[in-house]
Amino acid sequence: MHRFIKRVGNFIFDTVQVIVFSVSIFLFLYLLVFQPHKIKGDSMQPNFPNGEYLLTEKVTYRFNAPTRGDVIVFKAPVAKDDEYIKRIIGVPGDTVSLKAGKFYVNNQLLNENYLSPTLYTSGGNFLRDGTTVTVPEGEYFAVGDNRPYSSDSRAWGFVPFANITGKAWIVYWPVSSIGKVPQPSY
Repeated sequence: MHRFIKRVGNFIFDTVQVIVFSVSIFLFLYLLVFQPHKIKGDSMQPNFPNGEYLLTEKVTYRFNAPTRGDVIVFKAPVAKDDEYIKRIIGVPGDTVSLKAGKFYVNNQLLNENYLSPTLYTSGGNFLRDGTTVTVPEGEYFAVGDNRPYSSDSRAWGFVPFANITGKAWIVYWPVSSIGKVPQPSY
């Protein structure tokens, strides 16, 4: 009987060790490396539809600055408990302007081949059509791909680096969309 109790005790101890170890690895990865996100809303259509799931990786920006074209997740400028997903089009030092419904970065038309060529981009309270802003150090100009239905830097200004929680890395749901998030070249 004593052997049986010892075996049951060892089994329970081993099981608890495995659970604690597994939870520790999960928390380490979740808090420091990857985080799942669900797309909520239509601001990134057609590239990131409502209800799609993706993994955000949190390591890149510890060693490198965000670049133009990165799709980022960040704390919303108004409701800090929410997170937004947008695409960076302006990095520190860039001039961003909106002319006749098209973005220009450093006086060059931004080639957004991931969008419909007929898409017209309206201005907002922060960046109106015909105006130019310079992106300050430590901040980024980020916009949604679905411009008519996106609250973004055109409306509320720059995204501070401190508010960025990660870079969109892999789409994992639905199965038909599985893959690495493409990085456009400008």
